[in-house]
Amino acid sequence: MSSGAPPLAALLLMASRQLDAALREELAARGWPRLSGAQSLVFAFLDPDGTPPAELARRLGSTRQAAQDLVAGLTRLGLLEVVADPARRRGRLVRRTSTGRDLAADAGAVLAALEAGLGERAAGLRRLLAAPLDLPASPPAASGDEVG
Repeated sequence: MSSGAPPLAALLLMASRQLDAALREELAARGWPRLSGAQSLVFAFLDPDGTPPAELARRLGSTRQAAQDLVAGLTRLGLLEVVADPARRRGRLVRRTSTGRDLAADAGAVLAALEAGLGERAAGLRRLLAAPLDLPASPPAASGDEVG
């Protein structure tokens, strides 16, 4: 990696944020509520039949309270609901409402159009990212980065 080039992880993160911002902007233009990037991630990490709140927090990389706050905001918008988990007596599931499922379907169409607009660049990136990376558990130190 040249000294001026951003690390791959930073490039992937920036690309993800650009794609998410374009998605959220297009959804707002179609009349959906303006969502934050964090709210958008909630939709990305929900299982089709719902996700336990603790698992959602883990996937988001946040505290349960922060995830609960995001869910509460999306619930007020009528996009999510928290229901009893039929598989666990005292468990709860966060799931999309009918309106939330409509938004998710619209988001899927928007993402497909954005990806199509990127053409072969997106197809090549998809192929690269779909392959296992086979990274070591702890990456070797880059030359000159060794701690002595």
